[in-house]
Amino acid sequence: MAKVIKLFQTLRNHWKKTTVGACLFTWGGNWLYGKHCDNLLRRAACQEAQVFGNQIIPSNMQIKKATVFLNPAACKGKARSLFEKNAAPILHLSGLDVTVVKTDYEGQAKKLLELMENTDMIIIAGGDGTVQEVITGLLRRADEAAFSRIPIGYIPLGKTSTLSHTLYPGCVNQVQCITDATLSILRGETIPLDVLQIKGNKDQPVFAVTGLRWGSFRDAGAKVSKYWYLGPLKIQAAHFFNTLKEWPQKHLASLAYLGPTPRPPEEPEQKTSRPPLYVRLYKRLAHYWAPAPTETPKEMTPEVWEVMQLSAIEFSVTTQNRHLDLKRTEDFMNICIEPDTVSKGDYITRGSLKMQEPHMCPEGSQFLQASRCILELPENSEGSLSIDNEEYEAMPVEVNLLPRKLQFFCDARKKEQMLHSTS
Repeated sequence: MAKVIKLFQTLRNHWKKTTVGACLFTWGGNWLYGKHCDNLLRRAACQEAQVFGNQIIPSNMQIKKATVFLNPAACKGKARSLFEKNAAPILHLSGLDVTVVKTDYEGQAKKLLELMENTDMIIIAGGDGTVQEVITGLLRRADEAAFSRIPIGYIPLGKTSTLSHTLYPGCVNQVQCITDATLSILRGETIPLDVLQIKGNKDQPVFAVTGLRWGSFRDAGAKVSKYWYLGPLKIQAAHFFNTLKEWPQKHLASLAYLGPTPRPPEEPEQKTSRPPLYVRLYKRLAHYWAPAPTETPKEMTPEVWEVMQLSAIEFSVTTQNRHLDLKRTEDFMNICIEPDTVSKGDYITRGSLKMQEPHMCPEGSQFLQASRCILELPENSEGSLSIDNEEYEAMPVEVNLLPRKLQFFCDARKKEQMLHSTS
């Protein structure tokens, strides 16, 4: 008992060292517990992947090939380590023939997609920029009609992973996000996503699954990292200093757009067997002696374009992928025109919200639905275009909607949630 009393007296006499030691001990224990929980998640995911790998396949069926496009520079250079620790073991245990392609510089994925051979699935391991490069390279191919049917998996490893909110349920633990996304690829559940084809006046078209932004909020958001020394106030500081150079900030442009188009019914692919020889001979003779009458061409109804001049603080075009409706009857993209009459205080407040939800359309904005639009910008326009969070030079663009263009692997719970919400 005397030793215990002496111990407490020592701790009380050296209370500063005791406090620091207790804090370090608590932090160390919490860190070790977190590592232990991560290992449990990895083990459970590998055990489930082993079930897929133990399945017996017929002798006449080949092993499925998976091509992974990994951006090692994503997540501040941690993407390679995150992939090798959390995703690669699951893919290899599942029995897939995995080929990992690591990109070394920006834009390399677009070139590698041109040389890619046949594969059963494409897996993107990175952030928004990697997704945009891969789908752009895929849809630029001459045989894109065939390659666009290949299902695509997405493993969120980037600083910004907008697409993960559509494909997977929300999670806080990064290891759980990666393992859940990888397992969703193995389970095989897919959903169709819209794609935007964006044509400029210089290069080949660029493709996006999220959207396009042009305006003051985008410009201020790109400068947030310069004020890192202000800590939690860096976002407000970037928008505040952006108001000092010019106010009100007006972005003038001309917009022409077409309205929504009705969605055609989905027709399941049916593989018809070849008819017998006598049936084919009969059809050929019948076609020879009684040729089919020539059909008169149908009159094409002219497209009705709506043209308007806009003066906005920000302009954005987005797909419906963020809030996906699998049972909608029309295909369209959302156009948001935010008025330039916002006050400086509201500008700073709204800027903080837009850092979390870049494509939000606030109250008071003009909201349009279109299947195609043309944005004409004046010469020497300031700012830049943001396409899936990647920066491009501001120029006139034509945006076409490609509805249900690509199939992405998703979590089955997320798909079921979409179906229930739309019903």
